[in-house]
Amino acid sequence: MLNRHITPQLIHLAKQFPVVTILGPRQSGKTTLARAAFPRHEYLNLESPPLRLAAQQDALGFFKAHPSPLILDEIQRVPELLSHIQVMVDEQRQKGRFILTGSHQPHLAAEISQSLAGRVGLLRLLPLSIAELAEAGLNLERDDYLYQGFMPGVHAEGIEPDVFYRNYYQTYVERDVRQLINITHQHAFEIFVRLLAGRVGQIVNLNSLANDVGVSSTTLGTWLSVLEASFIVFRLPRYFENFGKRQIKAPKIYFSEVGLAAWLLGIETPAQAARDPLFGGLFENMVVVEAMKARLNAGREAELYFFRDQRGLEIDLIARRGRRLLPIEIKGGMTYDPWFARNLKAFLKLTNAGESPTVIYAGEQAAFAEGVEYANFRDTARIIAALDGAEITSSTQAVRRGGGSVHDDQEGATSGKQER
Repeated sequence: MLNRHITPQLIHLAKQFPVVTILGPRQSGKTTLARAAFPRHEYLNLESPPLRLAAQQDALGFFKAHPSPLILDEIQRVPELLSHIQVMVDEQRQKGRFILTGSHQPHLAAEISQSLAGRVGLLRLLPLSIAELAEAGLNLERDDYLYQGFMPGVHAEGIEPDVFYRNYYQTYVERDVRQLINITHQHAFEIFVRLLAGRVGQIVNLNSLANDVGVSSTTLGTWLSVLEASFIVFRLPRYFENFGKRQIKAPKIYFSEVGLAAWLLGIETPAQAARDPLFGGLFENMVVVEAMKARLNAGREAELYFFRDQRGLEIDLIARRGRRLLPIEIKGGMTYDPWFARNLKAFLKLTNAGESPTVIYAGEQAAFAEGVEYANFRDTARIIAALDGAEITSSTQAVRRGGGSVHDDQEGATSGKQER
């Protein structure tokens, strides 16, 4: 079984709270993780119609027949159980009594905030990371990662990527969306999802997409929110020193699973991934998600952003820790080029909080030139861990530059860089 790096955080939270909830995309390994970490807990899958009916009709009888400790899989299917769990844990505050998993964030978030506030620890599990695959002896090339993605079903069960993602889309994406909203334009919805895949790493203009899809931008906004709720896509906020602006300025869109994005683009082989016009966006998507996995697996908030100012200066990824900012440029090419660092150097002149500027690219040549580290994409987790205080090597020591503050301006800018 593949070792999941989030396991220590899960066990730690179970020692702190009576309830732990694992959220994340379908098929990302939540059930396997929970059962491996807590083998003595009884496992109940609420996708099972008989179990779900029993829980809905007689919750007290359900828990009498299945006393804790319990793993309740897909808890969003019977959210009313959370009120009963609240009563039970208030009566007996035993740690780790209930391990819950779920794939629909809005349902769980609303119920948890009402029923389990102060009683529950939350974790978000994404698909496998590069480091997790490497520990299992699976070291792939750049284009293989993009094509195969990181779902356990592809790597642990050997399902062909095109077969896996086609069924994943039909079985989970469409079904989960139908459970959350009434989709009356199924074909238009699929067009929308494929157009989003064609815009990974970009700021998505819903008004423009509305013309391509043939539905209103309001409807597209609802669909996008549902895709986020089901952990299919996520938004990368734009960085501003003013915290409020970070919440309202246009974000970029990425897929939680780059393999699904590649499938939606019609990519059928690793070689095709390398030749695809959207290769740069897919590679950037993979690196951004790797950074997010590193943060989430360590039990931290993501705190990941991008930067763009009114002059077109753009930084692909900024990892934040307190007042410290780690700017990262992402390049899919395999050839070392000092020119990759030009935006990083310009950014460091705008702020005194920036440190350890890094170019993450597909080349194998590690370098540390003019205060900038050049690292292979497989080192993304190490680079993020360094910012979070893990042991770091001399090549990743903090490099600070003088300057004022990051400009707080910058509406309607377009990026001047197209290369990846």
